[in-house]
Amino acid sequence: MLGMCRGRRKFLAASLALLFIPALTWLYLSAANFTVKPLPLSPLELQPSTLVGGAGERQALELRVREVEEENRALRRELSQPPKNPTHSNQHSNSQHGNQSHVHIGKEGSRRGEAQKVSAAGNSSDCVSQPVVDKCETIHMAIVCAGYNASRDVVTLVKSVLFHRRNPLHFHFITDSIAQQILASLFRTWMVPAVRVNFYDADELKSEVSWIPNKHYSGIYGLMKLVLTKTLPSDLQKVIVLDTDITFATDIAELWAVFHKFKGQQVLGLVENQSDWYLGNLWKNHRPWPALGRGFNTGVILLLLDRLRKLRWEQMWRLTAERELMSMLSTSLADQDIFNAVIKQNPFLVHQLPCFWNVQLSDHTRSEKCYKDVSDLKVIHWNSPKKLRVKNKHVEFFRNLYLTFLEYDGNLLRRELFGCPSETDHNSENLQKTLLELDEDDPCYEFRRERFTVHRTHLYFLHYEYQPSSDQTDVTLVAQLSMDRLQMLEAICKHWEGPISLALYLSDAEAQQFLRYAQGSEVLMSRSNVGYHIVYKEGQFYPVNLLRNVAMRQVNTPYMFLSDIDFLPMYGLYEYLRKSVVQLDMGTLFTFRYHVWTKGHAPTNFAKWRTATTPYRVQWEADFEPYVMVRRDCPEYDRRFVGFGWNKVAHVMELDAQEYEFVVLPNAYMIHMPHAPSFDITKFRSNEQYRVCLKTLKEEFQQNMSRRYGFAALKYMTADDNS
Repeated sequence: MLGMCRGRRKFLAASLALLFIPALTWLYLSAANFTVKPLPLSPLELQPSTLVGGAGERQALELRVREVEEENRALRRELSQPPKNPTHSNQHSNSQHGNQSHVHIGKEGSRRGEAQKVSAAGNSSDCVSQPVVDKCETIHMAIVCAGYNASRDVVTLVKSVLFHRRNPLHFHFITDSIAQQILASLFRTWMVPAVRVNFYDADELKSEVSWIPNKHYSGIYGLMKLVLTKTLPSDLQKVIVLDTDITFATDIAELWAVFHKFKGQQVLGLVENQSDWYLGNLWKNHRPWPALGRGFNTGVILLLLDRLRKLRWEQMWRLTAERELMSMLSTSLADQDIFNAVIKQNPFLVHQLPCFWNVQLSDHTRSEKCYKDVSDLKVIHWNSPKKLRVKNKHVEFFRNLYLTFLEYDGNLLRRELFGCPSETDHNSENLQKTLLELDEDDPCYEFRRERFTVHRTHLYFLHYEYQPSSDQTDVTLVAQLSMDRLQMLEAICKHWEGPISLALYLSDAEAQQFLRYAQGSEVLMSRSNVGYHIVYKEGQFYPVNLLRNVAMRQVNTPYMFLSDIDFLPMYGLYEYLRKSVVQLDMGTLFTFRYHVWTKGHAPTNFAKWRTATTPYRVQWEADFEPYVMVRRDCPEYDRRFVGFGWNKVAHVMELDAQEYEFVVLPNAYMIHMPHAPSFDITKFRSNEQYRVCLKTLKEEFQQNMSRRYGFAALKYMTADDNS
């Protein structure tokens, strides 16, 4: 009897040791990245006499635990060392693939000191064995994005991913021409290290899905996830597919690690749909597409592309869609209906993700039942047309999370990742080289540096439509402004009915204030031919000439009228200028503050203008700065001039050097709208160093003009300094 009891104790001790040691192993491996809950050891603590048969056995267990600890320390040291021959899974060459275009930004790397361990199990932080994502492994995301609004909405998703990320990222955007123009410019000027971007032409994919009738508001673009196996590069093995209305609350590497949990023929990672839609009981005669139980939501998808291709995914979904459309006639939820119909027939394809990877805030959401605490949530999905107005008991938490990233300063996300091999970014290298050549002891260093600052730029922040005129006489008004001039927009839109291109210098938070202001204005919302281009704030100067250049580059008409936001065009000026284009090729000039700054507009000859009945030509003079109408291909403004002083004067000088003729129209004028002095003019008036630097920049510009235009530019060298 005694022998039997001793044997049981030994068996029990050995079993508990086997359970206890792996738990300790995981704890030591995860200590660097997680604060975990204590293991549930209370039964062991309550019955210490049953754990170990005697002192010798207890010592043996303690010795084994110490051995495991030492093994884990050695393993951690090994993991913290960079690999001798690093390889990056799922990275492919930079060559063009099919209909894709490529933007490469920054350097790849990681800021972590050891391999990243991520959690992907359950709805809580209970301790389980975790897969590993290498610190240098690139995480691939695919996003379908089309149009002006989606291009604006997707930025919040990108910010939330960048905020939490610790790995190099590769975005694959399936876009129309509008979204590609906007996002390519945004990422090029954002210059985030360790981020790559590829674009794939959605218009070339339309024929693949256009045969499917779709009632969903996403239209034809809502079906394009179905063709990702054909669209994305053939050597890309796996990808996370995201809707544009997603917000991440954790590192996306945690989701990437879930791929390691796929077993057998599982090729799709999806979260269960969190409404009763596919149960067919939302209203009378509701008839949804077939689905497995509640079905699955496709706002977040893990795709094993290589396995899907081997399974002939294209043939699989097409045959299913053709069969179901014979009775369903159309899809109601776009690609989601077809994905679910395929899964209904082939349930082995799915690896079901915990619901916190796609908390769906839809109109009929039951998402509250899938989690216990909001701190467990990883991904928020605003999949209702109501967006932030959706009903949920935790909606304030979700809304605040979304608004945090919406207004977050995107410049702060330009942080480097260290520790991984990087690709050469020639634009970034050239910029750094140029900045290093500047003398930081130069009193005008900040002025000179501003010329090379790359400002993050979001073109066409609001919806834009323009129909070109057939007579090639159309004119776009070009101007720039900051938040303190926003109230002048409505008046200008009332006076100028033609197209307008505006560059707005705003912070991320101010951009959202502008959006709310514009959407609440009947005047602005009634105009679709106004292009609003956001240049995000950075540095201490107002980059007035950069803003003008940004607005000029987005002009679609043959001519443009270069104005300022505080000048109100006379009624009918737009049509008058169009008629004048037939007779005049270059510019029209307008008098500005004649009694305050006479030299700036003296050549216009205001006295003559008052009685003139026909256009007349004038000659350039020093400090001449009229507002002009020019062809779209005219020279850009010189970026060395920031804030107040010489920003327009230098441009007019350039026009004169290139032999533009200045012609004054007799029946055109603008009205200056009074306003408080700008911050930059205040600095000019109060700061002697500011004036000294402006004089230095002016002299350097004149010397450059002399070198470029030779003898013809001598008159600029002798121009009086009256600025």
